[in-house]
Amino acid sequence: MTVTQPARPAPAAPGRVPFPTVDEVSLHCTDPVEPETVHIELHFPGRFEPERLRTALAEAARRHPRFQQRKAASRWWHRRYQWQVTPEADVDPVTFLPAGPGVLEAARERTLTDCPPLDAAPPVRIEAVETGDGGTVLMATVNHTAMDGPSCLRVLATAAEVYAGGQPQPAASPGGASPARTGPKAASAPPPPAADAGRSRPARPARIAGDTSSSGAPGTGNGLLLLDLPAPRRTSYGATVNDQLLVATCLTAARWNRAHGARTAPVRITMPVDNRARESAEMLIGNGTRLTEVGFGPGERADAEALTGGEAPDRAAVERLLRATMARTHTLKSEPSHPLGLYGRVLTAPVLPVGVRGVLARTLRSAAAPLMSTTLLSNIGRIVYPLDFGDAGRPTAVWFSAPSRMPRGLAITAASTAGRLHLAIRYSRALLDHAAAVRIGELMQQGLAACAEDAGDPA
Repeated sequence: MTVTQPARPAPAAPGRVPFPTVDEVSLHCTDPVEPETVHIELHFPGRFEPERLRTALAEAARRHPRFQQRKAASRWWHRRYQWQVTPEADVDPVTFLPAGPGVLEAARERTLTDCPPLDAAPPVRIEAVETGDGGTVLMATVNHTAMDGPSCLRVLATAAEVYAGGQPQPAASPGGASPARTGPKAASAPPPPAADAGRSRPARPARIAGDTSSSGAPGTGNGLLLLDLPAPRRTSYGATVNDQLLVATCLTAARWNRAHGARTAPVRITMPVDNRARESAEMLIGNGTRLTEVGFGPGERADAEALTGGEAPDRAAVERLLRATMARTHTLKSEPSHPLGLYGRVLTAPVLPVGVRGVLARTLRSAAAPLMSTTLLSNIGRIVYPLDFGDAGRPTAVWFSAPSRMPRGLAITAASTAGRLHLAIRYSRALLDHAAAVRIGELMQQGLAACAEDAGDPA
């Protein structure tokens, strides 16, 4: 998608950068029960040398100074929060764990429960978990208030270049901006409805029906389900992988809710969009994305039975939905980017103290909760970096997962590499248990299969 990159504020002082709108609102609305963590999981066929990896990551942080930042001390009466870019790391972000029963699963669980603190640079934790077959899994946990998944991946890509023998380069400016580029991730507010695009009107969207029957009671925090699937192909009429993911997500929500007797309501999907030049060494590190919304509802009423009533979605109805989705996403390309809209600009304007702005942000978020979208779909897209770590090899699988807080309670993140689609279904345990997440994963695969042009094509 083609959008306008939100301008970053210039540094207020050497080594300091004021919080952008998205970072401040994220900080105000943090919830320790459902931490704002980004999980990144990369599987490699070989082993890493500990000191060599630490050295490579330190060099990558030097080239991307905003990776190594911490929240500067502040008081409630201050007008701004600030990031303090540090010349050296406050903590060693890398830990090596030997292979053993449950070690990988425990590291994955920590990415959902243990958020790296903002007062120590970098706000990222990387656990290198050895596997029994001689490989290694790099499990990265990112504090989402500080940066997003593509930012961390860009730094890891630079670390791979250094690890494999790349030459040192000049460090980037802490406040520097990067060239604009269309991409798949994001952080802003939904654009206004466009009648000619067939998107949903301002109405209460569908909610994912809760199901914790297998566990017996709602839990706390997030759960995670990882899927490794064949990568979809663009259709002959131009439906992209992103279009197919949107339609499959819509079908998943609608079919799940119908099976659970939930009320009929429009499905709205929040879709992050990233326009940074990810291949560039000057890529802006931080939260450089915005959120758009794609609505499904009025235009699909005639096909509701065909899409949700049978054992599988009707393929002709799915094609009509795909074509309509292509029109919707085409419309989104021309819409401007405004980080978190008017309310975001008002809430973060340095007029009132940050403590007062925080109370207003939390109050507004709570009041607007019924109008939040049904679910979030984040398509990282094809991994553009080789991520070649020399003897450790290149990743055979890459998963991302975004935070999944209530009232949405469900976030689906996709990334593709080596001809595979790596899908992460992250859910709030207050809404779903693991058995329910498995069923949602099956519905997602069924939806992707229905999007394929030939019934014999893999999803």
